[in-house]
Amino acid sequence: MDAMEFFQSSAGEWRSQRSTHHLAFRQAEIGDSNIQVTALAADDARVAEICQMHEVDPSRAAGGAFVTWHGSMAWDKDDENHKGSTVFAIVPDPENPRQGLMLRERGYAEIVPVAGRFEMDDEDGLLLITEYETMSSIERFWFANPNVRMRTSTVKRFGGFSTSTFCTEIRVEPDSDATSEAAGDQVAASEFYSALGW
Repeated sequence: MDAMEFFQSSAGEWRSQRSTHHLAFRQAEIGDSNIQVTALAADDARVAEICQMHEVDPSRAAGGAFVTWHGSMAWDKDDENHKGSTVFAIVPDPENPRQGLMLRERGYAEIVPVAGRFEMDDEDGLLLITEYETMSSIERFWFANPNVRMRTSTVKRFGGFSTSTFCTEIRVEPDSDATSEAAGDQVAASEFYSALGW
């Protein structure tokens, strides 16, 4: 599997449950979100735009993804909003398509355009390493099965503060029967399993 195949396997809607550990404060916070992933072909205008933003030849891109999310965390204040979207462009190294550049419209730890390095590990997990101006992050994504995706991330601020996050993401299957009862639909859409037991 290469990075583009990983994004193609990730296409669809996901229900995510997250546990974030604030290491400096020795406290943990839980949250959940809905994530929508759309795989983008190499000739998609959005992929070309991100490449041009980062001064990379769009012809080098293997494709990308458009990701939207909406969620909440336990410590949220009234004015906090965990909602947004971003575009990724995957630019493999010419000698090894399992590693290369991951260009983004906005970063995970800072909301600015950012270029990180990706690599696929021996278990077909996607590693993403990103250096920002004030922090660095390492993320790993992998599939437990085609409908369960896991994610870990560590963000280290250069001042010494760090957070570590674990997510379980369950694929939300589209409604297959438009005439099914509304209550049954709501249960099917809202139930999700966490490996942490929550």
